[in-house]
Amino acid sequence: MSVTAEFTVKPAHQGAPGLAHGGVLATAMDETLGALSWLLRVIAVTGRLETDYVLPVPVDTVLFLEAEVTAVHGRKIYCRATGRTGGPEGPVAVRAEALFIEVKVEHFIDNGRPEEIQAAMSDPDQIRRARAFEVNP
Repeated sequence: MSVTAEFTVKPAHQGAPGLAHGGVLATAMDETLGALSWLLRVIAVTGRLETDYVLPVPVDTVLFLEAEVTAVHGRKIYCRATGRTGGPEGPVAVRAEALFIEVKVEHFIDNGRPEEIQAAMSDPDQIRRARAFEVNP
């Protein structure tokens, strides 16, 4: 089970002059890995994210991301991802391993900001999507 994505490093993503900020690259990896929960039809949050920066990623580079589930044990989802430059088969510039934890919608109700939760819960589409996630295949 895997997902692919593309992320273009823009000037606003710069850390060192002309290069992507490592935190932005970690965020791109986290978002790609997090998309795996859609395939599993669960709501999950990042429990651990370990990111290795293999090559510098220049501004204006397209990063080709691929993430896959490596194991599921109860509520724990283990996964890994790579980010490549120059195309889907190009050199690996960044890689990550992560542990996601399955949670229920109540996790966000109990821990989120009340005004944002209220706004989200008044949106029928948000409620429908959240309820659809609670079905675990």
